[in-house]
Amino acid sequence: MYLINADTAVMDLKMTLETITYLQDLNMVDFDKNYVKAKKPVILSNFISNSDAFKNWNYDYFRKEAGNKLVAVHGSEHAHPDYVTSPAESEMTFSNYLDLIEEGPSELRLFLFNLLVYKPKLRKALQVTPPMKGFLTNFPLLFFGGEGASVRYHYDIDMSHVFLSQFEGEKKIYLFPNNQSVFLYKLPFNFHGLVDLRNPDYEKYPALKLLKGWECTLKPGETLYIPSGYWHYIQYLSQGYSVSHRALSASFADKLTGFKNIFIIRRIDNILRRLFGQKWFDYKLKKANRNTKKYL
Repeated sequence: MYLINADTAVMDLKMTLETITYLQDLNMVDFDKNYVKAKKPVILSNFISNSDAFKNWNYDYFRKEAGNKLVAVHGSEHAHPDYVTSPAESEMTFSNYLDLIEEGPSELRLFLFNLLVYKPKLRKALQVTPPMKGFLTNFPLLFFGGEGASVRYHYDIDMSHVFLSQFEGEKKIYLFPNNQSVFLYKLPFNFHGLVDLRNPDYEKYPALKLLKGWECTLKPGETLYIPSGYWHYIQYLSQGYSVSHRALSASFADKLTGFKNIFIIRRIDNILRRLFGQKWFDYKLKKANRNTKKYL
């Protein structure tokens, strides 16, 4: 069972969210015991703050190094509810995209942007000390968004741990353990749900009242540790970007689940979507509501 302490913060007097704590000094043994094995999120204060990347990277630097690169731009999280992230809406140069989000609020995002493959020399500036076994230093990904943009709540299907480092701007983030899936109206054969967590409708989705999770406002220089299997919802409070590192789970059960998610469940969903279209999506909606009602 997932327990909440007495000093828990409550959003709208319904959904229960505990504030994520900070960790100043990172010790691999203690981190593994107190956070990885305990599956407890934490904010690392000094993970990237001393890196050359955090000191030197900014939008002008990106314009100089990769401004002419074409990037796929994603829109509102609500545009395509049958997908974890909406398909790209258009392409534009990286420089033009940075101009756009600096000019004012925008829901447009860059999702899983692999800039460091396009410009490998940038990776040298992003030197970090691995905080745990299985940490992947060679596959950092960038996420950009305008003020007001958001990412539909989901959990990563490969069941890896995530280290999300904020470089510019601020993000509001909600986290929920995987055992809260039923209260999030998880779609069957998918890894996301459709509730608007920014403006939760407790009458339409009463199980939200039973949700227990975590929240934080992630600021520049901070890194959020998201344990494997955790649901995460992200809202851009201002334009900005972050860098994501992953770490493979040591759990055989997590590895097996990740394999099944990627190579079996996702493929079944794609096949049935192509065969039945809207009928398949409607079935998943009804099934998600039926599954949740069992716990009310």
